[in-house]
Amino acid sequence: MSTPLTASLSFVPAPAAAPRSRMLAAQTRMEFRLLLRNGEQVGLTLVIPLLLLFFFNLPLLYSLGVPRRIDFVVPSIIALAVMSAAFTGLAIGTGFERKYAVLKRLGATALPRAVLIGGKTLAVLLLEVVQVVLICAVGFALGWHPHGDPLLLPVLIGLGTLAFGGLGLLLAGTLRAEVTLAAANLIWLVLLFAGGIAIPLSKYPSGVADVLQYLPSAALSHGLHAVLQDGAGLPVHDLLTLVVWTAIALPAAASWFRWE
Repeated sequence: MSTPLTASLSFVPAPAAAPRSRMLAAQTRMEFRLLLRNGEQVGLTLVIPLLLLFFFNLPLLYSLGVPRRIDFVVPSIIALAVMSAAFTGLAIGTGFERKYAVLKRLGATALPRAVLIGGKTLAVLLLEVVQVVLICAVGFALGWHPHGDPLLLPVLIGLGTLAFGGLGLLLAGTLRAEVTLAAANLIWLVLLFAGGIAIPLSKYPSGVADVLQYLPSAALSHGLHAVLQDGAGLPVHDLLTLVVWTAIALPAAASWFRWE
């Protein structure tokens, strides 16, 4: 015989997936912890940019054609750090997660591909905050004097992360892990020298530079140099270039990403 209390209670199960916002927050936390536990990725994304900051600041390498070498090097290393974390590190790590069936098991859950991609991208963004703080601290110790509006820095880094993250996940989600490893490192090397990071685009012939400026690394690097080195205002061309790369890469990664 039911009482008024038991009649008002329902013991029927109501299974359902968690809200996407909660899934995204949980996935971001897990991805960030995994990034910090991976010694190779920490080396790639934290140690190597700091070593290159000292290396590229050596005046014996080659002439950059700028009054103060450190003012060119720090924005370049920030762009390199974003590219290393959001593209190379993310592509290689995700590629091997596919190979070892980690993503296959995630695919059997209620986790959508868009939430997985979003969680990985946000975790990389958190890692980049650590990167930028370390790079700026070392830059200040070496005599760096930034210019421009500092609020434009997170805008450029955020768009650069989305663009490179989409490209890295597109690579990792469509190719075998070994191919992703080779391709990501090769593309990283090409973008380092052809994207205005190690060598200013002004050093290239004008026709070549006009084409290279549309690379995502060139847009990010030029935008950071314009703001931090030259004290310029909003780098509209560079921001629009990164927006276009983001609008192409992220939807493509979400559509074509394979769990296995």
